[in-house]
Amino acid sequence: MSEGCLIIWFVLSCHLEISPWSYEAFSLWLDYLNFIREYDPLVQDCATSGIKKVRDLFERALTAAGLHFTEAEKLWEAYRDFEKAIYQTIAETDAQAKEKQIQLIRSIFHRQLSLPLSNMSSTLETYKAWELEVKQGCALDTESNYSDGVPTLVASTYRRALDMYNARVQLEDQISKQDLTDTERLHQYIIYLKFEQSAGDPARVQVLFERAIADFPVSVDLWLDYTCYIDKTLKVGNIVRNVYSRATRNCPWIGDLWVRYLLALERSHASEGEIASVFEKSLQCSFSTLDEYLDLFLTRIDGLRRRISSGVQLEDALEYSLIKETFQRASDYLSPQLKNSEVLVRLYAYWARLEINLGKDLDSARGVWESLLKICGSLLAAWEGYIAMEVELNHINNARSIYKRCYSKRFTGSGSEDICHSWLRFEREFGSLEDFDHAVRKVNPRLEELKSYKLQIDDSENPVKQSDHSKRKLGGDAPNVESPAKKLKDSAHGPKKVTEKGKAQLQNLDDQTGDIRGRVKKPDDSSDQQMNDSVQGKGKVYNDQCTAFISNLNLKVTYDHLRDFFQDVGGVVAIRILHDKFTGKSRGLAYVDFSDDAHLEAGVAKNKQLLLGKKISIARSDPKRGGHGMDRAGGGKRFESRSSSKEPHKVNEQPSGLRKHGGNSVELKGKNTFAVPRNVRALGWTADKPKTLEQDDENPKSNDEFRKLYFKG
Repeated sequence: MSEGCLIIWFVLSCHLEISPWSYEAFSLWLDYLNFIREYDPLVQDCATSGIKKVRDLFERALTAAGLHFTEAEKLWEAYRDFEKAIYQTIAETDAQAKEKQIQLIRSIFHRQLSLPLSNMSSTLETYKAWELEVKQGCALDTESNYSDGVPTLVASTYRRALDMYNARVQLEDQISKQDLTDTERLHQYIIYLKFEQSAGDPARVQVLFERAIADFPVSVDLWLDYTCYIDKTLKVGNIVRNVYSRATRNCPWIGDLWVRYLLALERSHASEGEIASVFEKSLQCSFSTLDEYLDLFLTRIDGLRRRISSGVQLEDALEYSLIKETFQRASDYLSPQLKNSEVLVRLYAYWARLEINLGKDLDSARGVWESLLKICGSLLAAWEGYIAMEVELNHINNARSIYKRCYSKRFTGSGSEDICHSWLRFEREFGSLEDFDHAVRKVNPRLEELKSYKLQIDDSENPVKQSDHSKRKLGGDAPNVESPAKKLKDSAHGPKKVTEKGKAQLQNLDDQTGDIRGRVKKPDDSSDQQMNDSVQGKGKVYNDQCTAFISNLNLKVTYDHLRDFFQDVGGVVAIRILHDKFTGKSRGLAYVDFSDDAHLEAGVAKNKQLLLGKKISIARSDPKRGGHGMDRAGGGKRFESRSSSKEPHKVNEQPSGLRKHGGNSVELKGKNTFAVPRNVRALGWTADKPKTLEQDDENPKSNDEFRKLYFKG
């Protein structure tokens, strides 16, 4: 045998030893068997060991692919041809050996005819022809057992197989159509699989799964269904492990497949080395969610815990340090992403419990909780879990010291009040009267402080109605203010003739006043309109009532960076980064609006944390110290609450007393309520004041009238 043939032989045999049930197995088995029959000298010489080797290979091949509806016929035919060739080598004088070989060939025919395979009728005719050939050489003992050249029992099983064939032939036609799309073909496979599962033959279901996988090797749903089915029905460890090995090789990005793989290895009592190897491979893959990584770590820890707790002597000695190391790896990997989350608290609580139960080390368990508090110190559940462990161990003084550390901390929602009431209940149940009194002295001022703070928040969110005087001062009654042009008309001492120039001035004033009235009456924009304004670059005003002010930002920080930074907090409504109005570059400042105070407090708690390499400062925005809101379109420019004395007063412009205040409402400030051109007298001008020539009658004056004016002057 040549060196190249030896290499091919080695590769084929190794592959089939490792993966005899893979979807490539059918073609590989045929190639391998043909190769052995052609090049193996023991088989060529018809040696007993060679014949036994080929028969064993054929039986393994039939176990793997003998139920393939369309292709298995080739394997059965090759098996019969091999046995017929052996029959030809038997001497005519050895009647016993010839009869034995005939019975072997006949059994192969009978097995094939009992299966619903393609070309069943052709196989039956071949069998009949072979039986006739055999009859010529020997007489049958029981002619009554044959019907039309076929034994009665074989005919009965053939009819059952034919019924099974007829029930499946239409399904086979559906999956073999050439004009189907991949989606349609996969759907037809699923229908076929449900039919086979209802029939209840696990071997046929497995073969059909293998056929479907051959056409769709990276279909996640197929692999998940396949592995779930073999977990429930097949108990052969090698088959199950082989399927999982191929599933994770074809779809390595599915964490659920790796988790099931580890569980399957544990069920089949695999060695620690094999399980550890699979676990390490899984960590090299990229999963889409953190939950998949967490589930993988927990599955590994659960398996180690079960095997250590069982007390059964294993080949590989397991120590608790292996669990501790796995917990630490899980913490290092997941803590940055799961900071201040209930999931991380549950992981650490599990760790601390195993430190006590398996590690027998209380100090290490406390160290686990202390490590968690450094990561999730603003989370109430972390403190409650620590306290619960100490109470369960009846370490009352340690639990009390934890209450003293955390009762004054700020937690989200009603957590700050809850920890205070929890301390009081703890002292009622476990403490002395002095301990209870001490807790009351500490807790009551804290509860009063929290109550006062809550009232301030409620007042800021629901301000009381302003008095009519303050409304009037702020321009709340502006729509009812009398027009300056009308007052100008009424201030005259009687009806006077108005010139064309005066009419134009009055009309100008009416237009200005009407414009102001329209803006005052216009209601606030809806939230949808405000969003459209922000997209179109229109000015939007924010009241900063539930806003965090962020400074010391890296100039490269974007909206996505801030959104990811506050992802664990949640409740982010809007993000505004301040930019220089001339260069457009970031100023290192930003505002983040939250939906409520609970989320805002959690966001402020992230103060002094790193974002793109810089420790950012986060504080609650105080609108009373600055303007009334934020203008998104203006790049963060705030509207001032007072007019600037340096800005000159111009005709036909908005007066300095008018300022935006929340949407499109108008806030009126200053002594002059309305903007009046300088060539028109201001409000409050009475008729007793000296009149100018332009304000007097426009009729021509006589010399006597001018003389009188001169002497008066």
